[in-house]
Amino acid sequence: MRGSITALICAVTLAATAGAGEMAGEHAAMEDGRGTSGSNAHPSRISDEVIPLQVDAVPDRPRPRLELGDPFLGVGPVGGWEFEIPTGAVWRPSLLLWGSLRTAIQRFDDGDTASSEWANRLDLYGNLQLTGTERLVFGFRPFDQDEKNYSGVEFSPGDTDSRGEFNGRLNVLFFEGDFGEIFPGLDPEDRMKLDYGFSVGRQPLLVQDGLLINDIIESVGVVRNTLLPRGVANLRITGLYGWGHIDRGTNRRDSSANLYGLFSEADFQTSTVSVDLVFVDSKPDRGDAFFIAASAVQRIGHFNTTFRAMGSIPTGRDTPDADGGALLVSEVSFKPLRTDNIAYLNVFAGIGDFVSAARRRGAGGPLGRVGILFASPEIGRYAPPLSNDAQDVVGASVGYQMFLGNIRRQLILELGARQDTDGSDTAAIAGGVRFQQAFGQHHILQLDGFIGGRNGTSGLASGVRCEWRIKF
Repeated sequence: MRGSITALICAVTLAATAGAGEMAGEHAAMEDGRGTSGSNAHPSRISDEVIPLQVDAVPDRPRPRLELGDPFLGVGPVGGWEFEIPTGAVWRPSLLLWGSLRTAIQRFDDGDTASSEWANRLDLYGNLQLTGTERLVFGFRPFDQDEKNYSGVEFSPGDTDSRGEFNGRLNVLFFEGDFGEIFPGLDPEDRMKLDYGFSVGRQPLLVQDGLLINDIIESVGVVRNTLLPRGVANLRITGLYGWGHIDRGTNRRDSSANLYGLFSEADFQTSTVSVDLVFVDSKPDRGDAFFIAASAVQRIGHFNTTFRAMGSIPTGRDTPDADGGALLVSEVSFKPLRTDNIAYLNVFAGIGDFVSAARRRGAGGPLGRVGILFASPEIGRYAPPLSNDAQDVVGASVGYQMFLGNIRRQLILELGARQDTDGSDTAAIAGGVRFQQAFGQHHILQLDGFIGGRNGTSGLASGVRCEWRIKF
């Protein structure tokens, strides 16, 4: 045995010595110019060839459907009407309208019941830009009601039935700006650190990439950026108070809820770390709860990694909106050698009855980010192939994203599974595919399909959908 170990050590030493000699030879070839071309070229060496600015490769400016004032992403002298407000700031208004139209034909079978439909969704937004830091944003979703019922045609189950779910309600309306820019006279030499950003109104909020908060809330937030404590490249801290339009973790509106949040994000040399604290106060039957979350985003070797941990802690009795539990999520991806493709593995564990602090209607549960099999398309009644709820469950998704010729055409293949840990026997597995093709600057074709199975159903689950998106 001792002789075998000695031989093994000698073999490893010889291999390491040979590898070091090869690396030294490659390094010398790079230094004297012999690694620039031919058989001696090092695969990681940057070419010495001078490539001029590729102006012709830059696409034309995407022209919005309506723009008044300075053109969006335009070139040339700054013009238009401007005026000075009483605080001393100079505002130059410009108006931009944009949005997207989604239309989809889709069929979904959960293993027991099948449904098919043609569904439509229109998102319209306006941006009244006043300065580089101040703006008013407003938005509508006129083709659906409360993000649940969509205009279109229902083919099955039952008889064919057309639906017109139109409304004119403001879905988004908020103003954001910078205190120091609105009141420039308070610190004309910029020495007092008055650069506090703020936003107020009905505004979309995404915390922990939507796992902790994914909602449109009537709120006011104040942010302080570019804080520089020792050892930190940048620190951003945000305080938030929300008083209305709050949908709790079960996707149900809670008119009595108030939300308080403190969010922080720090950039270190090797990682970006965020820590978030939230408290939701409501009436007894909906429940009060604390929420805490932490995450770290970094590159480890050749791998892009994200690790998240969060918990929900009720302060009173447990309710569906304020229950106790934790959620752990790990996301790992890398680019295979000599390709532009992406391979990924996402793993999660829900411990207890974790719920998010706020989730808008139609968004589903917090696991929608895990993969295309867990994400809701948020149009019509097409459900996620795998449930995105996070109570007492472990699971994973593994996938491969291929760019076919260029980034305008891509194919995603994914396999996902989830296993209950509370004995409810709701384990499920599914395989899915997504193809996307861009046309011009405004059109995208998306094709989705899946097949899978879940305990407790009479047959296989399956689904297919074809969606056309027009971005304008």
